[in-house]
Amino acid sequence: MRFLSIYKTVETGVPPTPDYMETMGRLVEEGRKAGYLLATEGCLPSALGARVRSSGGNLFVTDGPFVETKEIIAGFALLEAASKDEAIQMTKDFLKVAGDGECELRQIFTPSDGAGDCSGAHRELTEQFARQ
Repeated sequence: MRFLSIYKTVETGVPPTPDYMETMGRLVEEGRKAGYLLATEGCLPSALGARVRSSGGNLFVTDGPFVETKEIIAGFALLEAASKDEAIQMTKDFLKVAGDGECELRQIFTPSDGAGDCSGAHRELTEQFARQ
């Protein structure tokens, strides 16, 4: 199973320290060597970004920084895990190094989940919503 871990934190405007980068680098290298970390990146400050929104057929662009937001997306990791519980543990290990913030963990639909189409995922979601 693949999971996307989206890291959100308060934007400080202060670059990470060399010690922090070294510790994070070790964690990333360990994850890549073990085969569970497929991709990871950190984001540059929101002042360099933009938000593009679609509403009622209109497109709106807002340039950063995004001061109205308490927490912003600071980075992501694409994880390979045997279960949601395993992905949660990987995310906890990351947060021990990253510090304050939260990660939203989302399972990613892959072709093997639905034999190359969305029917398996659609069926599972339909059943899940019917139980609620």
